[in-house]
Amino acid sequence: MLEKIKIGISQGDINSISYEVIIKSLMDKRIIDMCTPIIYGSPKVAAYYRNVLNIESFSLNNISSVEQAHTKRVNIIDCFDEELKVELGKSTEIAGKASYKALDRATEDLKEKRIDALVTGPINKDNIQSEHFTFPGHTEFLKERLGSDEVLMFLVSDNIRVGVVVGHKAISEIPALITKEAVLKKIKIMNKTLLEDFGIRKPKIAVLGLNPHAGDNGLIGKEEIEHIIPAIEEARKKGIMALGPYAADGFFGSGEHYKFDAILAMFHDQGLAPFKALAFNSGVNYTAGLPAIRTSPAHGTAYGIVGQNKASVESFKNALYLAIDTCRKRKEYQNLSKNPI
Repeated sequence: MLEKIKIGISQGDINSISYEVIIKSLMDKRIIDMCTPIIYGSPKVAAYYRNVLNIESFSLNNISSVEQAHTKRVNIIDCFDEELKVELGKSTEIAGKASYKALDRATEDLKEKRIDALVTGPINKDNIQSEHFTFPGHTEFLKERLGSDEVLMFLVSDNIRVGVVVGHKAISEIPALITKEAVLKKIKIMNKTLLEDFGIRKPKIAVLGLNPHAGDNGLIGKEEIEHIIPAIEEARKKGIMALGPYAADGFFGSGEHYKFDAILAMFHDQGLAPFKALAFNSGVNYTAGLPAIRTSPAHGTAYGIVGQNKASVESFKNALYLAIDTCRKRKEYQNLSKNPI
């Protein structure tokens, strides 16, 4: 009998909707059948949210390490020694510290393969900053901690998958970061991920241009001619089915995105704005290129609705399902590679 998949869940910001979506998602008993969930957080904060949200039929198994996890329960590891004060919908210093402590402990267990995948609750990218966390977000933190040369922010839903060449950078910095090497690296990561983690045999990737109208043959910028097209051509020489560059506005407006397995956008908002317009409640953020699997809901802290029983669980639940599914797909691919037919 195969060992049950262990899914770590970092609590995120304790003043956000994170505990609401975590608890409500894990109340679905089907998830316990598919995996062993392990929350990295605070049993007291979890109990606080149970009371605020009037949730009675939900309990947690308190453990001190992954080895103690019960395979038929929702488990929680207490990651914080200090007293935690919950202030609904507020950004506080203690919330930032608690976010980091939970993420740090979960990442260490992921790195040491004590858990099979990590689903991260939403953090506040400002209050988590400290001498220990100096990153724009989860993606960059995990890249360094897990020792990856390059990663891809990959937003996934049932009908669209979008990755970005440049993630959390100022708009003024983007043109200098769009190089042939950078675009080619992201195409290769996307192709590898679609093959190994999503089980797509011959992925078809659309590559967007940087400038309006994809540069209009150099009339509105040279990045397409000098960097993006050469990267696409190099990818095709390597057997990757990459096409483009496409003008971003017409591409999404005409429904071209439905014809591809994934789309590579040049920068954060070029890719994430249409993705969230099409799949805000259901979308999942997947970090491609890591040696381990990490997913998260596509939404943020949503301070404005904390404690009001209004948060949608769809994105977080999909992040759990995707973590489980990609664990299985990656293992299947590895087994197939070791024992080719």
